[in-house]
Amino acid sequence: MNLRQVRRKIKSVGNVKKITRAMQLVSAVKMKKAQTVAIEGRPYREKLSEMFHKVLPGIDVSQLPIMKVDRSQSDRELIVLITANKGMCGAFNVNLFRVLVNNSPDFSKTDVITIGKKGAAFAPVVGASAIADYTSNNQMIDVSAVFELVLKRYMEGKYTKVSLVYNKFISTLRNDPVKEQILPFALETEKEKQAPVQYVVEPDAYILMERLVLSYLEEKIRGAIQNSEASEHSARMVAMKNATDNAVDVIYNLTLTGNKIRQQKITYELLDMITAKESVEV
Repeated sequence: MNLRQVRRKIKSVGNVKKITRAMQLVSAVKMKKAQTVAIEGRPYREKLSEMFHKVLPGIDVSQLPIMKVDRSQSDRELIVLITANKGMCGAFNVNLFRVLVNNSPDFSKTDVITIGKKGAAFAPVVGASAIADYTSNNQMIDVSAVFELVLKRYMEGKYTKVSLVYNKFISTLRNDPVKEQILPFALETEKEKQAPVQYVVEPDAYILMERLVLSYLEEKIRGAIQNSEASEHSARMVAMKNATDNAVDVIYNLTLTGNKIRQQKITYELLDMITAKESVEV
């Protein structure tokens, strides 16, 4: 490698560094916004869950419509797969696909609702049937539409269970890919955990409980989408920061290499001059 090639590589890596640095800054802004949305939505879901569990002990859950669904005629599973639209976010999508494959033994009996271009491209690869795609470019995802489709097909008895597959946001440096079952709803199990406190609910506990169950499930989907978006932007910001740092290291090493080549060239030129001078003197 000569000095000209080294300088050309330094310039090329420098251009890449400018791009990754710009993407890092953009992702940092999006990350902050997405994290705020995900974190601020948690208190609402916690209060909804608290109200849900207060009303639960006072009713016969077997009378709720969602508990009467006949699932005996189906052996299929519905998965809502939430991925990124774009790449360059480290192992964000790969880890999620690994969880999906490891926890879904038979994709021939699996229907998938995809949110995100990467998931829409991956579902056919493993043999799953993609029944709907709610991928959105720079627009709010219609969570209600996703929930209504999930609820409609489940109430028709088409699935034995419904699960969410998404990246759960923990912190900027950590997100956990998870598969979380949301239907059938384990109301009987939840009821057994509650203390025997009876609340008087007006006008009707069953009407309230039915609405709470639907709101609770819809918020599960909304929370998963918000967690996924926060995790995606965090992963991309970290990936671009690492790429920028690596570019700085490469430029540093190339600069050292260039300096060595230049010093070596100067040394050879001095030796040639000394040799020529000695030849003339002789």
